[in-house]
Amino acid sequence: MVQVEQLSTRRPAVSVEELLKGFVPSPRFGEVSFNTYRPDPSQPSQAEAVTMLQEFGEATMAKPASGLRKFFGGKSKAADSRAGIYLDGGFGVGKTHLLSSLWHQVEGPKAIGTFVEYTNLVGALSFRKTVEALSTYKLVCIDEFELDDPGDTVLMSRLMRELADAGVKLAATSNTLPGSLGDGRFAAVDFQREIQVLADQFDILHIDGEDFRHRGLPTPPEPVPNSDLDSRMRHDFAGRTVAVDDFATLVDHLAGVHPSRYRQMLAGVDAVVWRNVHTITEQSVALRFVVLADRLYDKDVPILASGAPLDQLFTPEMMTGGYQKKYFRAVSRLTALAREAQEASTAVPVS
Repeated sequence: MVQVEQLSTRRPAVSVEELLKGFVPSPRFGEVSFNTYRPDPSQPSQAEAVTMLQEFGEATMAKPASGLRKFFGGKSKAADSRAGIYLDGGFGVGKTHLLSSLWHQVEGPKAIGTFVEYTNLVGALSFRKTVEALSTYKLVCIDEFELDDPGDTVLMSRLMRELADAGVKLAATSNTLPGSLGDGRFAAVDFQREIQVLADQFDILHIDGEDFRHRGLPTPPEPVPNSDLDSRMRHDFAGRTVAVDDFATLVDHLAGVHPSRYRQMLAGVDAVVWRNVHTITEQSVALRFVVLADRLYDKDVPILASGAPLDQLFTPEMMTGGYQKKYFRAVSRLTALAREAQEASTAVPVS
């Protein structure tokens, strides 16, 4: 028996407190620690990052900060840290694991979320209310700091500056565009140019290592014929709550729900089924859908879909344009979730 819901009928009303409660590690990193991170012995920078982050966390708990230029006491390398620490490295070297481990180490109040989640929080609350809400925190962690939107970058720079001035310790990770995956590195000079005044207040940790994930676009499973969707859903997701939506209806619905509420929109959903997936042709619509993809991935929600393959979800122009990193990440994550559904289907033959 499957409990069927529809995302396209959900319009969650979320309080400020509920929004802030969502700034915790995703289930994928809900129980990680520095002890569960496995540094590559051939990459000394990975072990060094663990040590420096641990010291940063200890210093954050031991001594309250007093502004952007307050340095920690002591003699260790991390003890000379500035207001924040920035993890620089390629995809798949464990930056999110390390950032989540730092969050777990430091006693609250604290927050962790992606760059996009913080910009969405500002959009939902206003800049000043966001500063007021977060300025009482000990630690704010920002994953996947993005440089493909100058406006959002300046906004986040200002937010981080004001939080640091309020004594909040900051930790962030960088990302690279798909076209730069060959070296998988984020140049400090780029960081300094984009973050401007804040840049020299961060200690930048370079984490070397091989990317354990694929490079470029993965090949998604074949779409499921519409005639097979119901039987697959009943077989694969028996006893679970499944959100079944016409793709076009869902895409239209997202325009009426603020992206900061997408996490709550998925509450209680164990899997999703999309009928008649099509290529999204409008940039604003595509960017909203990227946020939904991230929230689905955070919750590890498998996907069954008919229509166009997931690697055709965005136009070729989008996949090579200024937001290409977002679209590559979305396709990669949605493909991983579709594979989970495929594996569930092949585990036991459909009778």
